[in-house]
Amino acid sequence: MINWQPRPKKMDIKQLESEIKELAANLDGRASIYIESAAGVIDVDGHHSFSSASLIKVPILMAAFHQCEQNQLKMEEKLLVSTDRKVGGAGVLQALSNKLSMKLIDLLTLMIIVSDNTATNILIERLGMENINKYIHSLGMRNTLLQRKMMDTVALENGIDNKTTAADMVYALKSIKAKQLFSAENSNKMLEILSQQQFLKLADGIDLEYFTVASKTGELAGVQHDCAIISSQQTVLYAAVLIDELTLPETGKKTLLEIGKRLNGFLKEQ
Repeated sequence: MINWQPRPKKMDIKQLESEIKELAANLDGRASIYIESAAGVIDVDGHHSFSSASLIKVPILMAAFHQCEQNQLKMEEKLLVSTDRKVGGAGVLQALSNKLSMKLIDLLTLMIIVSDNTATNILIERLGMENINKYIHSLGMRNTLLQRKMMDTVALENGIDNKTTAADMVYALKSIKAKQLFSAENSNKMLEILSQQQFLKLADGIDLEYFTVASKTGELAGVQHDCAIISSQQTVLYAAVLIDELTLPETGKKTLLEIGKRLNGFLKEQ
């Protein structure tokens, strides 16, 4: 006699939500999670304001392409990377030759794929902090705010920081992917840049033979963030996970990896 085994139940959005909430509850820190796909939305404190860390670089990328489309700047424009503009933290420009000139598009690429802080600060100066914030708010991202340059420890000590929410970051990624705010060419260029990300957290849990990931991470003391577009020819999912108040950064990285694995399993069954 054949012993028929019941077919394993496919992971649905409710099961995914339950597993992600359990991961968040067991975290040594505070988590804000917003996930959106055709199957529905998972919102775990997704509208709570957090320090953005380097996630703020995604809206800066968008603002640059917007200004380009408005003929306010050109991607081939060269900007000076002088000694006085170099800062520490993530990035490679701080280690390169002085008085180097780089195209704006190359600075944008470095800002995203290696989270280059020097490139980011040069771009903030060129675009204008006020202009960036006006653009962000024009998109309806009311909880995202650029208030300081990268590595501005004085501002941080005075309580001045860049802010965002998981929901705002998903909205930003959706806006890039949708190809409605930008030309198809510029949307595709931004996706190409985000897809070359060198710092992976959620993506470490994704099977890259099946899915393409376009993402941006963020990290500060006690902070581990990631936001990502995970897509295949059949499906697309947007995720933003913001974690702070961590005692050990490794616990945040592990949680992001585990969430990535859950997203991978969920998407493979869609």
